[in-house]
Amino acid sequence: MWADACEMLDRAERLRRQFFRPASGAATSVWEPPVDVYQSADTVWLVVAMPGVSPEAIEVSVRGSELVVSGERALPAVARAGSVRRLEIPHGRFERRLTLPPGTYRLAERYWEDGCLFLGLQIA
Repeated sequence: MWADACEMLDRAERLRRQFFRPASGAATSVWEPPVDVYQSADTVWLVVAMPGVSPEAIEVSVRGSELVVSGERALPAVARAGSVRRLEIPHGRFERRLTLPPGTYRLAERYWEDGCLFLGLQIA
């Protein structure tokens, strides 16, 4: 029950940041990709959903107990060629910060599949 409440608070905070972000410089993040986290005995796996983002446009860093995934999704060429009638897919700069479970980690595996970034963090 406590985990459900924490998850609901986390979702509410993400929505608040998405819809009520401060008007500031262009370097701020516009959206946050959704993440699933799995853990085995020696590895924490993160699956970050980012369809339409080029794998080369993604930066990943582990800073202590925090994982940061950032980059940018550009508008597709067809959107730049005419008028936009509806824009539901987020674009622009993104950043996702996750606090990892207690421990020491190193990025052991990284691959891209079906619009998702898979990160394997080995627990030291």
